[in-house]
Amino acid sequence: MNRKICFLSALLMTVSCTVGPDYTRPEFYGQEQMAAALSLQQAETFPVSVRWYEQFGDETLTGLVNKAITSSPTVKAATQKLKQARYTMMINEAQFVPQLNAEGGYNYNYLSEGQNTPRLVEDYYKAGLDASWEIDIWGGGRRLNEASRALYTAAADNLINVMLSMTAEVSSDYIGLRTVQEQLRITKENLRLQQEIYQTVKGKYDNGLADTAALNQAEYAVQTTKALLPALEQQEEAYKNALAVLTGELPGSVSGLERTRRNMIGKPFVFRVENLYNYPLNAVRNRPDVRMAENALIARNAAIGEAVAELFPNVSLSGMLGWQAKKFSDIGSSSSAAYGFAPGVSLPLFNFGRLINQVKLNKEVKEEYVYLYQNTLLTAVEEVKNATVSVRKEYERYQSLQRSVRSMQKVLVSMKDKYKEGLIEFSDLLMTEQNLLEAQNNLAESEGGIYRNVITFYKAVGGGY
Repeated sequence: MNRKICFLSALLMTVSCTVGPDYTRPEFYGQEQMAAALSLQQAETFPVSVRWYEQFGDETLTGLVNKAITSSPTVKAATQKLKQARYTMMINEAQFVPQLNAEGGYNYNYLSEGQNTPRLVEDYYKAGLDASWEIDIWGGGRRLNEASRALYTAAADNLINVMLSMTAEVSSDYIGLRTVQEQLRITKENLRLQQEIYQTVKGKYDNGLADTAALNQAEYAVQTTKALLPALEQQEEAYKNALAVLTGELPGSVSGLERTRRNMIGKPFVFRVENLYNYPLNAVRNRPDVRMAENALIARNAAIGEAVAELFPNVSLSGMLGWQAKKFSDIGSSSSAAYGFAPGVSLPLFNFGRLINQVKLNKEVKEEYVYLYQNTLLTAVEEVKNATVSVRKEYERYQSLQRSVRSMQKVLVSMKDKYKEGLIEFSDLLMTEQNLLEAQNNLAESEGGIYRNVITFYKAVGGGY
């Protein structure tokens, strides 16, 4: 008996052995390299808030984002994936712990009387506990648990990534809606102006002071501007429908999207451009999609150890403790007590080549995920770099367009007076008015572009997650 106990103790002492490679994060690029690539200023950093969209100062946008995060089917589907990963992890963790089952049974045997054998009628009762344990000596179970935990964390990262993408998409579509609505306002205002000019030309034409060409040009300008309205209205409706779907609502059922005088497009938005270069570098390494790629790599690395453990002997223990009796009344008595245990060892022989190749396959798959992780990190740096340049350059464009609009507005006032006095041809006035309409629409588009590029920047740096 002492030898048996010593044998079992020796087995248990080896349980801490875990075969296969431990995970170490591959360092493709150093901190200084990445900081230099992104032109980061290390002297000062500002934290990126998860609620970065609130700085736009639009309550409707804030409400839409909050509703999308809680009600969007896309977010709910990602939440379900996280729950599935959690249960998978719990199932795998229970796989290599001792299993204990209660068992009871009754057997009735009847043998008819033969020439040389008496008739036999026998009852047999049993009750007790059965236990089994596949001892995780080589750490295959621990590697399985390591992979399951990594995949569970990756599912959590996926949920965060979906929430970040949802926040950015809702914000971008909302900005698109407000931009189109501002362009509609500008177009209708210019249409009213062109109709006034048309009436002026018509009055001159009726009095013989303007020719048919001028009248036709004036009408052409009116109709051309009118033709812009249907396309803009179609875009407006498309943005409203997109926002409804993103928030889990049927198109046409979201309130607060109507045209308003308090449109955020057309009002100054201040964003410190220097903040584009002051965020923490870890924000890029900790982007949800980058973390997700790394956790997938961790799971693949653990799968190597799981496969290696299959090459070694598998040790298991089983046993029972209970009662066995021919009478039910004897169940529970000391005279019917029964127990036993059975250690077992199995070693792969004829399938050893398959197991070796499985290890090699898992190693190659792990190397693939190393490159996928590297590519995800590179893509993250690229997106941040592009976003910072886009914000800065769109600001420069916006400032030039502001000056252009102010100049054209002054020119139009002067040209209208000169035309009324007969000092210029109508074609000169028409060109000035059309140039102003184009400049105003470009200005609205540029301001919307600034907002959208800022949104892209916050998404690129992980959105505060």
